[in-house]
Amino acid sequence: MKNELQKVAIRNGALYVPLKEIPQKAVITAITKSYIRLFEEVGFYFSNDLLLHLNAVSPTEKTAIYAVVQEVLGLKKNWTPLIKAWDQPSKITFGDQVITWLSNKMGSQSGYLLPCDHVIPEGTFNIDDFNGCPHCGTPFEVGKLMLQDEGKKLKKLSLWTDQELEKYFHGLLVSAVALDATQVENLQILLKHFDFPEGAQIVMKETKMLVIDTLTQQNEIRKANQFFQSPNDVLRYLWYKHTGYLQLVKPKVIIKRKGINAVNIHRQMDAQQATKKKATDALKLKFSRKEAKVYAYWLNRLSMNIQQQCEDMHPNRGMWVRVIRALRLGELSKRKGYEKLAQLMDTFYNQNYTVWQGRVNHFKLKLDAEKTFTLLKQRPGLFARSLFANMLWFGPEVTLKHFKEIVNQLPSRLIYTLNMYADTYFDPSSDRVVKPLGGTSKRIPKNHLLQAYMEEDLKKMVNQIHQLTFEKIKEKLEQEEVKPHSIYIDPQLYNIPFAIGERSNHIQDLNHVPTGARFPIEGDKVRLFMQWGEGLPAQHLDMDVSCMVIYPEKAEFCSYSQLNIGGCKHSGDIQQIPEKVGTAEYIDVDVAYLQKWGAKYVYFTSNAYTNGSLSPNMMVGWMNSEYPMTISDTGVGYHPAHIQQHIKIKEGLAKGLLFGILDIQKREMIWLEMDFSGQVVQNMNLKTVESLMQKMEARIKVGDILKLKAEIHQLTITENQEEADQVYDLKWASDPNELNQFLL
Repeated sequence: MKNELQKVAIRNGALYVPLKEIPQKAVITAITKSYIRLFEEVGFYFSNDLLLHLNAVSPTEKTAIYAVVQEVLGLKKNWTPLIKAWDQPSKITFGDQVITWLSNKMGSQSGYLLPCDHVIPEGTFNIDDFNGCPHCGTPFEVGKLMLQDEGKKLKKLSLWTDQELEKYFHGLLVSAVALDATQVENLQILLKHFDFPEGAQIVMKETKMLVIDTLTQQNEIRKANQFFQSPNDVLRYLWYKHTGYLQLVKPKVIIKRKGINAVNIHRQMDAQQATKKKATDALKLKFSRKEAKVYAYWLNRLSMNIQQQCEDMHPNRGMWVRVIRALRLGELSKRKGYEKLAQLMDTFYNQNYTVWQGRVNHFKLKLDAEKTFTLLKQRPGLFARSLFANMLWFGPEVTLKHFKEIVNQLPSRLIYTLNMYADTYFDPSSDRVVKPLGGTSKRIPKNHLLQAYMEEDLKKMVNQIHQLTFEKIKEKLEQEEVKPHSIYIDPQLYNIPFAIGERSNHIQDLNHVPTGARFPIEGDKVRLFMQWGEGLPAQHLDMDVSCMVIYPEKAEFCSYSQLNIGGCKHSGDIQQIPEKVGTAEYIDVDVAYLQKWGAKYVYFTSNAYTNGSLSPNMMVGWMNSEYPMTISDTGVGYHPAHIQQHIKIKEGLAKGLLFGILDIQKREMIWLEMDFSGQVVQNMNLKTVESLMQKMEARIKVGDILKLKAEIHQLTITENQEEADQVYDLKWASDPNELNQFLL
């Protein structure tokens, strides 16, 4: 458990040391000084409090803490690439590949026989230049990671005790925005360590599922019942336990995605139909009688009236029919004490209920604004989500007149969301990007009613939305009681978007930030890295790291099939993984070269060339440094001190992943995630990426809200962090508790 808690702390720029009292004038021991040097080698230094606490723990505990840091940074993984001197012009030619392929196809034994049983003909590849087979991409060498004492920028680690962990835990529980994958995993860890606080108001449904799961595992079935408000809450939990998805991703979506992931460029390797059948079988529902009684108990105890319950179930009617049969709810509803469940089953099967959305659509099609808005005002959240479309359908004046009557009932996150996306929605020349549950990001057509309005009318609508939402944001900030003082706003916070809507689906073990954040690069080189296969037996598992360079009039890609293009160098295509230790690929990006030749962006991607999705626990990310990033004699180009951002792939449905964008002219890295289908980088839709970037750019930045707060309360903004009464920095912005209290 301590190791898991240590990971939570590291993700928040800290180390967990469970000590309460320490000597104030302690002498730093020799073993502590040794660990200071070890941490400096991998890019960290200690705060004063952390140093004193670490000094007071035993050498065994120090070793255990460092072991967790080694695991997080991947220091014990294999980082050896296929080509040794891959930073030099490529030694792989198309002619060498053709000759070698023909030679092995014909069974020739003339040349160098490698451990993989392939023969490399003389006069083709120079075997001494490779750590494996240049023909099939099987690695033979496993190099040790050498932590050279080179120039590096150290990151500060703070002290976390149980008090900081518990505060962070409470912040996750009451978060008013959906948690990303890292926060979800952190919450799962902390739920095992801390008791659930009585009276905590959990807002997000996904968070409730995690709490319910913890209580259920502790056999607290009755206690878990308090978190179920509707039948779909029960369905959501059942589906989470069955599939691992906290959202209701429908079976047909999962089956389709898995089938698409099994499509292969080479027809003989295509396994789409077999994979879809396997996925279908895996999704079949089976429950023991004990499990069925638990779900029946929860459904029977819902306080919502029967008509509303049926209406809640209606959008997922197909799933509910399967669930009712699998749980034997028809049989259980006949038992004494389950009369409410029996009434629910009867009403649902006979469809003796009306659907609220159907009534809204009915009056909307009849252009009956009064009755439409009367219904919408019953559900403010759905009114907000359909606001833009209704402004175009009924006109902005009447729509906003009714909307202002319920705007104070909306959660702050919806107010911010409306402000963020108004510009994009009402822009006739802009496509919108959406990500359906379980699907990939895709562009959708703009609302066809936009063409019915003049440009000045659309701009007026945008201004009306901005004015309305700005007033509500300002009201929220004015409610705070703040004494005049000075504040420091970290310049990077003007590049950190407010984490609403877009959330990371993968684990960020370092530098946990919301998607859309921007980082300045510190040198003229950026190095992409990808490591996969640790803990797995030797097998064919072909993952590819690639990049796409975007020029004003063209696009070029650097990948396994093009190891060298202008400004980019690839370390070689590994197709087989060695036993247990995994393997790695790199790409070096020369920012100065690309800037000189007018490149706009570089997109960073990883793909599963092998059938299936991206390998779980794969690490992808980038490094940059104002100091030269060297590579070893074996070609290893990984140094943890230079990591700017990395993620660990969580098991899911992603076949391809865009995990970062380099803005060449601004010399900034943009952290984001976008799933796409296809085995190679060329399958990525560039228009979708452009639309996603526009969407990210429209999001409200944390720094802008802080600046507004300073203006409202007449606070002095200082550029010196040491002089400020209150400091708002990246650490503050990554704390969900602090951010929720301030913004929501």
